[in-house]
Amino acid sequence: MEHQSTIRDIASLEELLSRLDSSPQGLTTDDASRRLADYHRTHLLRRRRPAWQQFAIDNLRNPLILLLICLGIVSFVTGDLVTTTMIAVMIIIGTALRYVQEARSERAVESLQRLVHLTTTVVRDAVDRTVRIDELVQGDVLRLAAGDMLPADVFLVTSDDLHVDQHILTGESLPVEKSAIGPHDTNPLDDPRRCFQGSTVQTGYATAVVVAVGDDTYFGSIASSISSQRAPTAFDQGVRSFTWLMLRIILVLVPLVFVLNGLIRGDWFEALLFATAVAVGITPEMLPMIVSVNLAKGAVAMAKQHVIVKQLSAIQNLGAMDVLCTDKTGTLTQGRIILMHHVLPNGDESEHVLKLGFINSYFESGLANIMDKAVLDHAHLEDLITREQWKKLDEQPFDFVRRRLSVLARQGSEAPLLICKGALEEVLGCCSLLPDHATTVAESLNAEGFRLLAVATREMPLDCTEVTVQDERNLTLQGFLAFFDPPKESAEEALRELAASNVDVKILTGDRTAVSMYVSKQVGLDVKGTLDGSEIDRMSDVELAEAVERTTIFAKLTPPHKERVITQLRTNGHVVGFLGDGINDAPALRRADVGISVDDAVDVAKESSDIILLEQNLAVLHDGVVEGRRVFGNIVKYLRMAASSNVGNMLSVTGASILLPFLPMLPVQIILNNLLYDISQTAIPTDGVDREWLVRPRRWSMRDVRSTIILFGPISSIFDYATFAVLLWPLNAIAAPELFHAGWFVESLVSQTLIVYILRTGHEPWRGIHPSSTLLLTSLAVLAVGVWLPYSPLASALGFVALPGAYWIWLLGIIVAYLVCGVYAQRYQARRNHL
Repeated sequence: MEHQSTIRDIASLEELLSRLDSSPQGLTTDDASRRLADYHRTHLLRRRRPAWQQFAIDNLRNPLILLLICLGIVSFVTGDLVTTTMIAVMIIIGTALRYVQEARSERAVESLQRLVHLTTTVVRDAVDRTVRIDELVQGDVLRLAAGDMLPADVFLVTSDDLHVDQHILTGESLPVEKSAIGPHDTNPLDDPRRCFQGSTVQTGYATAVVVAVGDDTYFGSIASSISSQRAPTAFDQGVRSFTWLMLRIILVLVPLVFVLNGLIRGDWFEALLFATAVAVGITPEMLPMIVSVNLAKGAVAMAKQHVIVKQLSAIQNLGAMDVLCTDKTGTLTQGRIILMHHVLPNGDESEHVLKLGFINSYFESGLANIMDKAVLDHAHLEDLITREQWKKLDEQPFDFVRRRLSVLARQGSEAPLLICKGALEEVLGCCSLLPDHATTVAESLNAEGFRLLAVATREMPLDCTEVTVQDERNLTLQGFLAFFDPPKESAEEALRELAASNVDVKILTGDRTAVSMYVSKQVGLDVKGTLDGSEIDRMSDVELAEAVERTTIFAKLTPPHKERVITQLRTNGHVVGFLGDGINDAPALRRADVGISVDDAVDVAKESSDIILLEQNLAVLHDGVVEGRRVFGNIVKYLRMAASSNVGNMLSVTGASILLPFLPMLPVQIILNNLLYDISQTAIPTDGVDREWLVRPRRWSMRDVRSTIILFGPISSIFDYATFAVLLWPLNAIAAPELFHAGWFVESLVSQTLIVYILRTGHEPWRGIHPSSTLLLTSLAVLAVGVWLPYSPLASALGFVALPGAYWIWLLGIIVAYLVCGVYAQRYQARRNHL
C-alpha cells in the first residue's frame, strides 16, 4: 500500500511531515478539499451489494441446474411442452427458495449494523475544527483524547499518558502505551509512535498527523483482502462432488438409451424424447430445493437460539466442522480488565497492597486509565479512606519516561507517605532493597499472563508537602497488582460440549502465549502445544502442516498468520470453523469453512462471517453444531434415496427398452413419476436423524453415496423386472402397452416411496428414530395420487388404463419382498460403515 511506503523507515517527524506536505499546524481548508476530491476520484468508497439478478446467475451455475436447462431446451425444441413446463417450475422453485431465505438473513444482519456519522477534531487553517471522519485526508493533524476512536492511521506528533486499546487489530486484551518519543519498531502494530484506525484511546491526549485514510489504512487493507472470491467450502465441494457423480452416470446411461432405442425402433425423434426423459429421471432435480429447505429450516431453528445465519451452507459446514479455531479476546474472555490479585512480594494475597494501590488511583488528578478503573472498582475502600482521614498533599503525574505515578498522602497527623505505582521495571528500579523472592513472584505472575503494576512506598518527613521525581528513590516494595481479562462463564461449558462432539478447539490470537495459556487453563482447554507468529514465519508449509496438528495455542499472530494456519488445516483435510470479533480476524473468518462472529464485533468481522451469535453465550455453538449435523443428515437421506432410486429405475428403463417392442414408460410418465417421488421427499427436512449421527463431525462421502447406488440401485431394478414379468405373462400386458405403463408406474412409485423408510435410518425401521408425521402424511398423499391416476379422468391423457384386481395381489408380494431385501441390505451397509 502507498501509505506503508510513506512511513516506512521514517527518521524523524519532520521528514514525515515533509513527505506528506503538511505541518504541525495542519492543512488549509482548500488543500484538504483538493486532497479529498483526489481521493474520491481514485478510490471506491463503498462496495455495492450484488443485485438479485447476479444472485440468480450465480445460483444457475450449479451443473445440475445447467443440465436441467439444457434438457428443458431440448424438450421445448422437440415440442414436449409438458416436460418443458415441469423442468422450468423445478428450476424457479429451487432458485426462489434459496434467494428468499438468504435475502431474509441478509436483512436481519443489516438491521444490526447501525450507520452513524462519526466526527473528529482536526486542525484546519491552524484552528481546531470538528469534521466528519469521511472528510479526513492524508496530512491532516488530529486532536485525540480519551474515548476517541482512531478514524485513520496516524503518526504521533505529541502525546501525554496515551494508552490505546487495539485489541480488534492485534487481539491484545490490555491497552498498549503509545508515545511520540517512543522507539521505532519494525512491526507497525508494536511501534509506539503509530496508531491505527479502529483503535480506541483509553487514556491521555495526543496530536497526530494522518498518514492513511479509507482503503489505504491497515483496516482498509484487511477489508480489501476479504472482498475477493471466497474459496469453496467443504459444503460447496461436497455438492460439486455429488453433482459430478450424477452427471457421469447420466453421460453413460442416456447416450446408451438414445442409441439403443434409435437402432431398435428406427424412430430417432422418439428415441431423443425418451432419452431426454431418462436424463430428467436420473437427475436429482429437487436437490437444490431439498438442500435449501433443509438449510432454511435449520436457520429458523438457530434463529430461535438467537443465532443469525448469513450463509445457509454454513449450517452444514458447522456440522461437518472438526476443528474450531477461536480468537481469545471477546470470545473466550469478557473483553474487560479486572484486578484479579493484589499480593505481597512473597506472593501472599494482601488487602494492604490493594489499599495502597487504591489510594494512589483515588487521589490521581489525571484521567484514570483502564487499570486505575479496575482498582477503583473496589469501592468499599473509599469509605475506609474517609474514615482513616487520608488526605492528598501532592502528586507527581505519570509520564512515558518514568512510567510510574506517585501520590503524597497523609493519614491524620502521621508522617506523609509517598505511594508509587507503575510499570514493574521502573518501580523496582527505585526500590532500595528487594525482598526475597519478589522477582520470582513477579516473573511467575507474568508467565501466567497477568499485566503487573508494582506498588512501593516511602515515608516522608512530617513537614513534607510536595513531592518531586527525585523523591522517587529508596522506596520499599509493598507488592504487586495483577490485572487480567477474565474468561467468560459460558466458555468452559461450551468447550466441554464441543470436545464431547469431537470438535478440536485451537486458539489463534494476537496476544501473548502466557496470557493464552492462562485463559486456556481457566476454561479447561487441554493445551497440547504452542506456536507464536515468529516461529510460523520460519516454517515451510510442510513443517507447518505437521505443527498445526500438534498445536493448540497460536499466539502473537498477525492476520496473515491466522489465514495461513487455517489454510493449512484445511489442506490437511479438516473442516475448519473460526470464531472472531476483531478487524484482525476478518481474513481468517473468510478463509475458514465457516466464519462465526458475535453481535458486538466490528462491522468488518460481522460482514466476513457466515454465522453471528446475538448472545454472548458460546454454548449455542454446540447447539449449532448439532443442528448442522441434523440438517446434513437429512440432506444425505435425499442423496442416497434419490440417487439409488433414480439410477435403479433408469437401469430398468434401459433394459426394458431393449426387451420390449414398445417404450416401457412414456416420457411424460417418467417425468410425472419423478416429480411425484420428489414431492414426497420435500418433507425430509422435518424428519429426525439417528442419535449416532450427531456424535461426530459429518462430511460429504461420495463413497457412501456410490455404495448405496451400487447396492440399492440393482435391488430396485431386480424387483422392477419382477414386476415386468408379472405384467407380461400373468396379466398379458405385452398386447396392452397402456396396462404395462400403468402397472410399472404404480410399482415404481410405491417402491421408491416406501424404501425411504428403510434408507432414512441406519437401523431397522422399527428400531430407528420414528419418522415425522409430515413425512408420513406426504408419503401417504403421494401414494394415494399414484394409485388413483390409472383410474382417474387423467388416465387416458397420461397413457394409463385401469389396473385389474390381480395386479394388486402381485404388487403386494413384490413390495413386501423388496422391503425385506432392503432391510437386510441396509443392515449389511450399516455394519460395514460401523454405524
